[in-house]
Amino acid sequence: MAKRDYYDVLGVAKGASADDIKKAYRKMAIKYHPDKNQGDKEAEEKFKEAAEAYEVLSTPEKRQRYDQFGHAANASSPNGGGYGGGGMNMDDIFSQFGDIFGGGSPFEGFFGGGRQSGGGGRRVARGSNLRIKVRLTLEEIANGAEKKIKVNKQIICKTCDGSGAKDKSSFQTCKTCGGSGAVRRVTNTILGQMQTTSTCPTCNGEGSTILSKCNVCHGDGVVRGEELITIQVPAGVSEGMQLSMSGKGNAAPRGGVPGDLIILIEEVPHETLKRDGNNVIYDLHVNFVDATLGTSIEVPTIDGKAKIKIDPGTQGGKILRLKGKGLPEVNSYHRGDQLVHINIWTPKALSREEREILEKLQGSPNFKPNPGKNEKSFFERMKEYFE
Repeated sequence: MAKRDYYDVLGVAKGASADDIKKAYRKMAIKYHPDKNQGDKEAEEKFKEAAEAYEVLSTPEKRQRYDQFGHAANASSPNGGGYGGGGMNMDDIFSQFGDIFGGGSPFEGFFGGGRQSGGGGRRVARGSNLRIKVRLTLEEIANGAEKKIKVNKQIICKTCDGSGAKDKSSFQTCKTCGGSGAVRRVTNTILGQMQTTSTCPTCNGEGSTILSKCNVCHGDGVVRGEELITIQVPAGVSEGMQLSMSGKGNAAPRGGVPGDLIILIEEVPHETLKRDGNNVIYDLHVNFVDATLGTSIEVPTIDGKAKIKIDPGTQGGKILRLKGKGLPEVNSYHRGDQLVHINIWTPKALSREEREILEKLQGSPNFKPNPGKNEKSFFERMKEYFE
């Protein structure tokens, strides 16, 4: 079944502000919350759908990729990173409520809690995302590239293997929650009694406490270090595009879920070629003799040299097209063209002999400017080309 548009799910316009998106999600979360709709599978699915939409639209880089690629964004990113979203479970959803409702569940005191009976579990920490820049040449953009980059970040402590404890005997089951990571309570509400769960305040949802901490990471389970990461950049990316590598961000404390690595693409300017979308532009300067008599000239392309023919009588401003010599689209077989702009070059210094030859030709009717009915302006030719 195809996914609905995230903006339609939340009932907001595509240009909605962050506050409007947050308000729309808060409204839907209250309307379809499981505590209010116990046993209603349709309400539960709408609750999850709204949470997935908010998870994407509330994050600027994820929203940018969704606006550009839609639900296909996940397939366009290396290692399936995409913009996130999809496959969210209840733990993921309820973890959002601290941001939406100012801490904990929005139903504390209104419906008596944020979770149904049996919905509790140990809290899993999540590492923060990292953002890096990768500079690519035009050739690398055209063909795709593999980049190996050392990233300074939080990595798992090798001494305690990320547990944060000095040894296995240093763990003790939390006495408050009995190792479940959650505490349950029964609350009287306007809808009757409800059994709810919340994160254990003693162990912060981990289910255990540490009696003796690791001497290296001091109980965090992570330390500062470097990791060599291989990044596969697909062909056709552009300046400002962001890619995501799931699980390559900062490691999380005590065996939690690592964050993501966000890769910002930067283009290195080419010496002679300019990018215009998927097309490549080259300015060719031809002297007026070659333009008059015609000639063959080699021009640079992304893939090397290519020979083009300059027809006799070529005028300045003419555009020649080298089909398929441009850049590919991301995850597509389509490729742009190379556009060669003809510029007529006029010498500033002449020898006596050259001047005498030109003076003899100066009076010829063939050398008088004649923008006749067949001649069109540069802008007219550009308009016809793109139409």
